[in-house]
Amino acid sequence: MGQRGKVYLVGAGPGDPGLLTWKGRDVLARAQVVVHDRLVSQAILDLIPPEARRIDVGKNAGHHPVPQGEINQILVREALAGHRVVRLKGGDSFLFGRGGEELEQLARLDIPFEVVPGITSALAAPAYAGIPVTHRDYCSSLHIITGHKKADGQLELDYGALVRLQGTLVFLMSVGSLGQIAQGLLAAGMSPDMPCALVENGTLPQQRSFSATLDTVAQVARDQEVRSPAVFLVGRVASLARQFHWFDRLPLKGKRLLVTRLREESSALALRLQELGAQVDRLPAIRLEGLDFQLPPLDSFDVVALTSATGVRYFLEGLLARGLDARALGGKRLAAVGNQTAAALSRFGLRADFVPTEYNGAAMARQMVEQGFLCPQDRVLVARAQSASPGLTDGLRQLGVAFCEIATYRTALTEERLADPSLYDAVLFTSASTVEGFARACPGADLSQVKALCIGPQTAQRAQALSMQTQVAPQATIQSMIETLMGGNEPC
Repeated sequence: MGQRGKVYLVGAGPGDPGLLTWKGRDVLARAQVVVHDRLVSQAILDLIPPEARRIDVGKNAGHHPVPQGEINQILVREALAGHRVVRLKGGDSFLFGRGGEELEQLARLDIPFEVVPGITSALAAPAYAGIPVTHRDYCSSLHIITGHKKADGQLELDYGALVRLQGTLVFLMSVGSLGQIAQGLLAAGMSPDMPCALVENGTLPQQRSFSATLDTVAQVARDQEVRSPAVFLVGRVASLARQFHWFDRLPLKGKRLLVTRLREESSALALRLQELGAQVDRLPAIRLEGLDFQLPPLDSFDVVALTSATGVRYFLEGLLARGLDARALGGKRLAAVGNQTAAALSRFGLRADFVPTEYNGAAMARQMVEQGFLCPQDRVLVARAQSASPGLTDGLRQLGVAFCEIATYRTALTEERLADPSLYDAVLFTSASTVEGFARACPGADLSQVKALCIGPQTAQRAQALSMQTQVAPQATIQSMIETLMGGNEPC
């Protein structure tokens, strides 16, 4: 038998990917096999490496498509095959989860394992609803209770003891038994006016929270059609929700957005939008492929113009592949189409000598001449994508500036598919190629219903040609796109 693998029991937290611990994220990034539950949010599932194999063992209340015994065997089988296995569970694996049972099986067979604790929804969901679970003026204890009924439908709780504790009570897995719990507490002497709270989908953009009293909470749950997963909190601290409900005040709360950037570039943008309260889906509409370009003699050029951060990477990686480095650009003036392209140069130890005030090729050509950066006798090397916009080269040609262009990479469309593009409050496009990839992912869809937020006019022109409702960010930057979303202006 080969070398055994290892199982990592990772608590994924309540749903917000920002609440996944650093250690949990690191372990997940190195996983070969991920065995995950239903309550792990899509945003966290998106962090699983593309090459890792996923095994969905999700459970719903009363419906366990993969029995616990079989889950245990999956972990054993994959570890014995030598794999690095992540058992990814919602919240914390040891709080009303069955992580202990899974470890018993691993320990019995001497399979190595490690535990990465997670943030529990019992604390996080109330916090996102503006409720501190303890407060010196209200209570001094916290009690977390399962509201999950047994197979015979019975819920055995010592209601009298819970009332005497006079602390905050947090019930998990309690949607189906909420009315029974409320009646039990009332019968044991708890005041009908005791403040309560219900938090559905805690920490997620679609979170809903409701305030009630103990004698009205069951009716509120029915009227609002509260569904699992939800946290039921009983205690005087629930009255603080009206004062502290910070999550509902986030500028993009309630917005559903679609990001169409490259897979490797979309995570940071998606996380930023989620931090602002939005529900974010990702559709990597394009992928990049480096090209084996022919490098002309660099000493024959005075200026090197780069039109994207991606172009910088592929151009300089091409130099390295040829045994050259940044010193090969010594004496050359470097022009970058925008701040992001300039930042990409700086990561290679190079500083952009020129950045236009308008982040597009046509403006770049015009402003380089107008501001004296380019002289009539200069020769320019343009390094860019294979199918880049002709704005820069057309502008140089019209101005009589000699240039040579090389294609360092190309953009290819992915095979992704999207069911209903009209679901989104806005679709974010960062290039004309992402527009093309999005359209390909929605065959037969009515694109006139799509609200497109575009990074620049050329991207917007392509979206308009497909009948989308378009809006252009004032500057061709991701930050400008985010600020446009927060401004609340509707695409027109």
